[in-house]
Amino acid sequence: MKKLTRVLLISVVAMAAVLAAGCPQQRSIAEIERNPGRYADKEVAIVGVVRDSFGVSVPGTPIRGGIYKIDDGTGSIWVVTEDTVPGKGSEIGIKGRVGTGVSWSGKNYGLGIYETGRRYKKR
Repeated sequence: MKKLTRVLLISVVAMAAVLAAGCPQQRSIAEIERNPGRYADKEVAIVGVVRDSFGVSVPGTPIRGGIYKIDDGTGSIWVVTEDTVPGKGSEIGIKGRVGTGVSWSGKNYGLGIYETGRRYKKR
């Protein structure tokens, strides 16, 4: 019985370590802007409010995408998405890869994030 408990405990600890390693760490925008080389092409998570957005979405078709600016209180950063663009004032959490030259529709926005996932604040 003792051996079974030990094996089960080790399995749970190992599983938690694997899950934690796969999740991006939440960072502040100020932290990313202070040291962009450290986060370049790495996945990060940010929580904030959408301040500006541009994009296209044609209902019933796969045509969508755009760019939006998210502000977390420490700064703001542009986020490129291939999904629908969130509206101004939306409180969201995003995860994505940091890029030093993000662009959309032929315009370069500098340091930004290529979105890989998004969650809206529950109301």
